Amino acid sequence: MQPLPLFDDDEADADAVRPAPPHAEWLALAAALQARWGGRCHLGTSSWHFTGWAGLVWDRPRAEALLSRQGLAAYARHPLLRTVSLDRAFYRVLAAAEYAQLARQVPADFRFVVKAPAVLTDAVARESGSGRPQADNPHFLDPALALDGCVQPALDGLGDRLGVIVFQLSPLPARWLGRSEPLLPALERLWQAVMPALQGRALAALEVRDAALLAPSLAAQLKANGVRAVLGLHSRLPPIDAQLPMQRATWPGDLVCRWNLQRGQRYAQARDAWAPFDRLVAPDPGTRHELARVARATLDAGHRVFVTINNKAEGSAPRSVIELARALLA
Repeated sequence: MQPLPLFDDDEADADAVRPAPPHAEWLALAAALQARWGGRCHLGTSSWHFTGWAGLVWDRPRAEALLSRQGLAAYARHPLLRTVSLDRAFYRVLAAAEYAQLARQVPADFRFVVKAPAVLTDAVARESGSGRPQADNPHFLDPALALDGCVQPALDGLGDRLGVIVFQLSPLPARWLGRSEPLLPALERLWQAVMPALQGRALAALEVRDAALLAPSLAAQLKANGVRAVLGLHSRLPPIDAQLPMQRATWPGDLVCRWNLQRGQRYAQARDAWAPFDRLVAPDPGTRHELARVARATLDAGHRVFVTINNKAEGSAPRSVIELARALLA
């Protein structure tokens, strides 16, 4: 990690978002990860705007709106947070200038995990607010939209700070499941457009929310196109050991993992019960140590690892990152 100065001379504003003073253990863990695997281990969280992270990421509590606008630079100074899932890109199409503004806030070794917009990756158009399906989405997996609304702006704006573009398929209607048509041909058209545009500058990864899609036919397509299969840790999906056949079928390659939601939980339930996300409310050491085992094997084989963790995984994403770093080095 190439540290940035905490603040420029003109950042004397008392309202500036400042990073939490790093604990000696965080620095030691970061140094050990760097010594063992170089800059190939990227751990981070899903977004960064949580006021409950005071003392972990921020020096003191801040309003979420302020953290959303100004917190990234402080977040990126945490010695263990070397990536972040840019979830805002899922909810709306971002312009290259917006990506560039984010890139300027992070050091050279930081990498973004960008979520492709839902207008591209959700098969249905949804009602605002409730999320209820309303109609078929005519833009689902549209290659032109993928290029113009995600891939090219992210490349232009983030440059070498772009690590992964994740295409997260929202839960699919029943007619899309249980058969290869028309999903696989639609995905093939997407990869044929996306992969030449990326030119190896960043990874493309597919995340599913339907266990039925964790199948050999999809694995074969991803491997043939050089697309990574996301290890998705989510209540809708089976545990890690049941997803390892998909990972093995697409090996060798980098690991992209998004630890989103603890099994048995609903998103809103965990959000309401576990806020303000300042502690591990429901530690899940089994998942964490299995993830560490898979990540360690990937790193030892010379590949990269991108792991982003949501607060709804254990209760506090930064604390989960710290625990995962400990497990990796155990």
